Amino acid sequence: MRGYFGIGAERISKPMNLGALMRTAHAFGAGFVFSVDAERRLKEAHIADTSKADGQIPYYQWDRLEDMVLPRGCQLVGVELTEDAVELPVFRHPPQAAYILGPEKGSLSPEALARCAHVVKIPTRFCINVSLAGALVMYDRHLSMGGYGPKPIMPGGPDGARRRAHVQGPDRQQDAKKG
Repeated sequence: MRGYFGIGAERISKPMNLGALMRTAHAFGAGFVFSVDAERRLKEAHIADTSKADGQIPYYQWDRLEDMVLPRGCQLVGVELTEDAVELPVFRHPPQAAYILGPEKGSLSPEALARCAHVVKIPTRFCINVSLAGALVMYDRHLSMGGYGPKPIMPGGPDGARRRAHVQGPDRQQDAKKG
C-alpha cells in the first residue's frame, strides 16, 4: 500500500479509548497517532494498548489545534456525522492522510472541521465509540487502498472455494430415445 496515514482525536478524555485507538492504529500500520487538547490523565492509555504502540509509532500530543503540524502534503480528514459529510463507503482516501475524530461525548470543533480537507461519516444511525469509529475508518482505508480486487459476486472468497463447477446432467431426450 502506497502512502501513509495517521489517526487521532480532538478532546479525547478516556485513556482506554486512546489506548484502543493506538493499538488498532499500530495493527493497521499507521505512521503516527495524535491527540489535540486531550485530557491530561491519558498516561493510563498503555493499559488498553497491549501492542505497546507508543514504542513502535510516534504519538503527538498537541495542546491546541493551532499547534498541530502535519507533514507536507498530508490531508486532514474529519470523521463526523454532519449533513454534508461524504459517506465512508464511497470516499476515496488521500494517499497521505491524518484522520481526526471527535471526543467521546461531543463533536469535532468548528475549528477542526474548518481545517479538514475532507469530512467523512460512518453510515450509522447515531454516534459510535471513538475507538470503534477509528477502527472502521482504518479498515475502510485498508480495503480501498490495499490492492485488493473487487469482491466476488457469489458468497465466499475470490478463489471460488465454495462455488462448485457446473456438471452437465444426462441428456434426457437422448435417454428417452434409447429407452
